[in-house]
Amino acid sequence: MLKVGINGFGRIGRAIFRTNMNKKLFEIVAINDINKDVDNIAYQLNYDTLYDQLKDKFKVCNNHMENKEYNLKVFHENHIDEVDWKSCDIDIVIDASGILDNVLRGHATIEKQNVKKVIVTHSPNEVDFTMVLGANEDKLDLSKHHVISSSICDATAIGPVLNIIKNAFGIASGQLTTMHPWLGYQNLMDGPASSWSVPGEIYHHFALGRSAVGNMIPKPTSALSASCKVVDGISPDLIGSYSIRTPTQIVGCADITLVLKKNTSQAEIVKVFEGYAKNQKWDIINNNIDPLVSLDFKGSEFAANVDHRFTNLVQGNMLKLVLWYDNEWGYATKVCEQVKYINDKMKD
Repeated sequence: MLKVGINGFGRIGRAIFRTNMNKKLFEIVAINDINKDVDNIAYQLNYDTLYDQLKDKFKVCNNHMENKEYNLKVFHENHIDEVDWKSCDIDIVIDASGILDNVLRGHATIEKQNVKKVIVTHSPNEVDFTMVLGANEDKLDLSKHHVISSSICDATAIGPVLNIIKNAFGIASGQLTTMHPWLGYQNLMDGPASSWSVPGEIYHHFALGRSAVGNMIPKPTSALSASCKVVDGISPDLIGSYSIRTPTQIVGCADITLVLKKNTSQAEIVKVFEGYAKNQKWDIINNNIDPLVSLDFKGSEFAANVDHRFTNLVQGNMLKLVLWYDNEWGYATKVCEQVKYINDKMKD
């Protein structure tokens, strides 16, 4: 079975681990995290405020984390290429650290540690390829794509939706607003906006340093630029964007307004999405009409839950769409499925 290591065991690293515990798409045999307290790492995996506690809890023995099913080697290196992945026969390393320096060391990791690919769980430019299932997986070329980005949660949801609309009706222009839950690098109280990807750097967007509790914080978003990497013909010149960081724990939302090149009807829009959902290979699109709220989508494995209560068409060509997505669990599920997809292609 494919052997995988996870570099960085924060929210996304643990969500990937928990997701794969359910789906068993590959075998995770090692993790690396700069937290040197293995008992604390095990505690964070065992108990989760959002996704509940594990039934089969991990215990620590000789720098390994063990339960009835797993025996995980735990490393504590600062850099991804310094981890002894080779000793664990790792095939693919998932870099969930969010640190840009680890992306830059991706090729060195492949060369020094004899791993086949490195998958990066954000959307930096310094990778060989950025892939989103349902948008551009057919363009993956394993002969030259070795450090591969699995993009970000927003683009994982938005990319396939834009691709569906573009292919069916064409897109002349548009606007995108994302509403994203707070993230770990934000502050409980007002302070500087510290970067996670480049430690020590302060974001020039000062408002992001304001208290995440009780504030809706307007900010620029990388959601559109990340989506542009996976959907041909989409650019920031075509679709404008911004984001609101919300004082909520989980589940993102995207509000998309698009001017279509081809006039259509609201019924035809819904029909296109229903047809896609019926024939999709992965859980990309879920069509919703139920009277749900954000937390009802917690734990959803779908990349995008399209809320057709708010699908609206004006003058035959101005389309409003609303999407919901679990920015941790849904995204982690798609990362796991990408890893399996890459492995399957390597075996072809």
